[in-house]
Amino acid sequence: MPLRKKIHTTVSDKFPAQNNRKTSQARRAIAAEAARIMSTQSQFNYRVAKQKAAERLGIRLRTTLPSNAEVESALRAYQEIYGGPQRIHHLQKMREVALSVMRSLEPFCPRLVGPVLEGTADEFARVSLHVFNDPPEAVIIHLLDKGYVFRNEQRKIRWYNGSHRQVQLLVTDTEGIEIELILFNNLDLRQAPPSPVDGRPQKRAPLSEVEHLLSGV
Repeated sequence: MPLRKKIHTTVSDKFPAQNNRKTSQARRAIAAEAARIMSTQSQFNYRVAKQKAAERLGIRLRTTLPSNAEVESALRAYQEIYGGPQRIHHLQKMREVALSVMRSLEPFCPRLVGPVLEGTADEFARVSLHVFNDPPEAVIIHLLDKGYVFRNEQRKIRWYNGSHRQVQLLVTDTEGIEIELILFNNLDLRQAPPSPVDGRPQKRAPLSEVEHLLSGV
């Protein structure tokens, strides 16, 4: 009689469903805590928020972390519960300010992006606008002529070809709301950089779309 080969099993082999359930629960817990951190602590970086959440919950980072899309979904749920009418009113004001600034920057094809467009902005968020010109620095002269006071910042973003790119930001303030203008070349209007949420081309809203958004059309 041929000898039967002994098969070694592990605890994870015996209880795959239980391990999967625990991992799923951990992901949901991290997503919920990361959403709370982003909503209450002026944290806009998904990776940092997830790491902080895992540490606070005592969950080892080797556990599969939730995706940015899962955290965004948890963030929307958190805001629906705790945001109330005040958050909706503030979001509306931010969109109105965005529209006003976009009209003043119309020669540079401004596009609204990020949380203010997506509806996840809170009191700590900035209005984020992409503006386009060759050379991009012409926007600076335009702002000076309009009497804007602003400061310069730099940010590294992921580009649509998989690389990273350093972009220049002009940060100003209107009606107590902080606005960042991200400077791009005219050619960059053809292809948006990837969204930090799902990696797809970032949604950009032109002036007409923001007008419709505010009118409820």
